[in-house]
Amino acid sequence: MNKNLKQTINYLKKKKKILFLTTSNRWSGSKDEPKSTLLAKRIAKELNNKVTIINVSKLNIYPCEGNVSKKYHNDCGEKFSLLKDKEKNPSQCHRCWASINNPDDELWKISKELFQSDCIIFFGSVRWGQMNSIYQKLIERLTWIENRYSTFGESNLLKNTDAGLICIGQNWNGKNVVKTQKKVLEFFGFKTPKELFWNWQYTSNINDESQKSYKNAYSKFIKEFDISEN
Repeated sequence: MNKNLKQTINYLKKKKKILFLTTSNRWSGSKDEPKSTLLAKRIAKELNNKVTIINVSKLNIYPCEGNVSKKYHNDCGEKFSLLKDKEKNPSQCHRCWASINNPDDELWKISKELFQSDCIIFFGSVRWGQMNSIYQKLIERLTWIENRYSTFGESNLLKNTDAGLICIGQNWNGKNVVKTQKKVLEFFGFKTPKELFWNWQYTSNINDESQKSYKNAYSKFIKEFDISEN
């Protein structure tokens, strides 16, 4: 078994309720699943019924409104931005103007699970040297969690919650992506154990964009992580 995979599984066995958020995407009619999604399912199989998997790319999540940096103030996550819906916000912790201004926004489906979990892992792909756009949109939309205590001086909702990031890339910058996003999640207030942060990258040759390389990358990935293609 891959060393990183084994360490992650062993660590997660100690957790009670785990949330996996997959952020890589494919066309809705495609039968192909992103490698990061396959990996999330592979890990979940080892953990019985502890894991909830949400495919973020399938949710209707609006872009962040940028309320953290307005002309004269920062009102991202203020008390008046509370989502007043008992079904969507049972914890009464979800505060986001974009959720209020867009009634069909589905960020609540993530926050509802997040506040019930003791561990959350983001899975995604490295695209052009950074995490994919769906991951980035999600992180920006969760800014109100960090803002709650960093700007408004309230409690850190995530102080007892572990977070991790596992990403898949072809040929460039995976280690730096993990390092940056680990710091981001620390800013949010999560605990960030090293066992939950790593990347898999097929080659270190940044100029290798051949069809053969992509085909070989998939075959190597499937074999290394013992993933069933059925």
